[in-house]
Parts: sequence; C-alpha cells; structure tokens
Amino acid sequence: MKVVVYGPEKRTGVLKDSHIVDVAGALSKAGDANASKFSSLQDLIEGGRNLLDQLQSAVENLGEAGDEILHSSEETILHAPRVPGGRIACCGGNYPAHAIAMAQRRVERGEPNPIKGDPSDYVRERGFWGFWKIDRESLGDGGIMSYPERCSYLDYEGECAVVIGRSGKNIKAENIADHVWGVTLLGDWSIRMSPEGGPLKFALQKNFDGCCSVGPCILVGDIDFMKIDVETSVNGEGRQKFVSGDMAFSYAEYLQHLSQDFTFMPGDMISGGTAEGTAMDSSPTGDDGKPVKDRFLKSGDIVDISSPQIGVLRTHIS
Repeated sequence: MKVVVYGPEKRTGVLKDSHIVDVAGALSKAGDANASKFSSLQDLIEGGRNLLDQLQSAVENLGEAGDEILHSSEETILHAPRVPGGRIACCGGNYPAHAIAMAQRRVERGEPNPIKGDPSDYVRERGFWGFWKIDRESLGDGGIMSYPERCSYLDYEGECAVVIGRSGKNIKAENIADHVWGVTLLGDWSIRMSPEGGPLKFALQKNFDGCCSVGPCILVGDIDFMKIDVETSVNGEGRQKFVSGDMAFSYAEYLQHLSQDFTFMPGDMISGGTAEGTAMDSSPTGDDGKPVKDRFLKSGDIVDISSPQIGVLRTHIS
C-alpha cells in the first residue's frame, strides 16, 4: 500500500490505480469513529500496523465513493510524505561501488587510492558517518529546487529511506522490524567542491533551502526494505541504478548506532546513502584539477529518482 500526503490541507491518502483515496474518508466509511484524526501523517504512523491493516481493508472494500474520498492522482499535488519536524539521518559513503568510483577520482587528482582490498571492508573499517538534513519541509514529487547561489557544483544523489514507526532508543539491530513503518525515496541534493573547515562541521554542503526531496509515497505493508530497486536519471539519461541492500552498513546497524542515548520518534527517517553514478564520482578530472562540470546539475534540469516498488520522485532545478 502506498501512503501519500496530498492537496492544500496536506491530508493523508492511499494511491489506488489512478486515484488517491482519502484515508480519513475511507476509514470513516468503514465505521471508524476516530477516522478524522488519521488525516494527519503523524497520527497515521503512530496508529501502528493494526491501523494499516484496517486501512487496507477499508480501501479494498470502498465500494462507491464520492469526490470527498476519491481524487485524481494526475490532478492532485503530492507533498513530501514527511511528518512535520521529523528528522532525517543520511548515511554517508555507505555503498562500496560509490566508494570505489570516488577513489578513482582521487587517483586522477594524484592522490593515493585509499581502497587496498575489498571495498565493503574498506567502508566498514572506516566506520559509521553521515549527517542530518535539517530543512523544515522537504520537496515532494514535482518539487522545484532553486539553484543555491553559493554553489558551482550541484550534485544529485538518489537514495532509499526507511520511515520509523515506533519510538525507541538504544535499539538493537535485530529489532529493526519492530521500528520500521515503511520505505520511501529520497533526493539528497549536495553542493560539491565547497570544503567546510573546523573540527565540528555544520554540513553546509548538505543543508540549504530545498536540499532534500522525499516521496512520492511511503510504501507500507509486507515489504523488504533491503530489496528496493532504485534508479536516478537526469533529463531522461540514466545515471544511477542499484538495490538498497547493496550498502555496506545495513539500516539496522545504523539504527543501532544512531539510537545510542538518542530517541527515534515516529516519522523520523534513515536514508541509506547513495550508489555510484553521481556527478562527483563519474566526472573526469579537468586540467584545473577539478571535476568537469558537464554531468553536474544546472537550472532547467529534471531529475527522476524512481523505483518500480515505490514510484517516481521528480525534482525540477530552477
């Protein structure tokens, strides 16, 4: 089942064929006295799996429904399916193939190759790292991102993120199934070639207005979030193609690492990182020692991050 946030009131819905089924309307029609509260994504997530089962039944047995429940998916604006204030942890350098490609660029610049053996071992030996996306509201499907003024190299990173459905801290990796509510696509927009000094960094390369896209929906139900197929294309040209489980550290390991003395809340997300094919890891080095800019994003570009299981998350660069 695909859960979306749609329309001017940012209500929750379920994608069904060419329509969006209003969650509160479907549950009310099925006789749920508390249906109205589940127009909120946070309340829907906190309702747990029993509520999802109830919603699945309500949608499947909807019968005849009016315009207050059914909406055309082609004529309806989709927002990022993200809880207001929900935190997004992004895993860094977590795909070995991406690490290999980045290492090749370093060699071109005359730097030593940091990978001596198995690239997965290299990533794991280097350890956990990453950053938080701190935008107040992510872009949804069809979102427009303004090219950052301080940027000369804007990169795309297609990713797959799990959505936390149950609060907890000091969570053991083997218990991740108790805490994941669903899975979605994420666009991690990155300013490259803009080093940030200091021992503690603010992740300015990863945080600016419009720095994150999420959607088009959250896939919920009986899913294997380690077997999500992801592709990224720029203006129709394929750039990335990978499976979520190709990562070195699993979502479960990151959840255990990040939840030490830190409480994850329903609606928080963990994005697993990106694979090879970004502009940064696939651009040859020019005579000036910097990446050739051809594959980096520019105003007017359209980026599609897609998955046959989830859908297409489109972002326009303005």
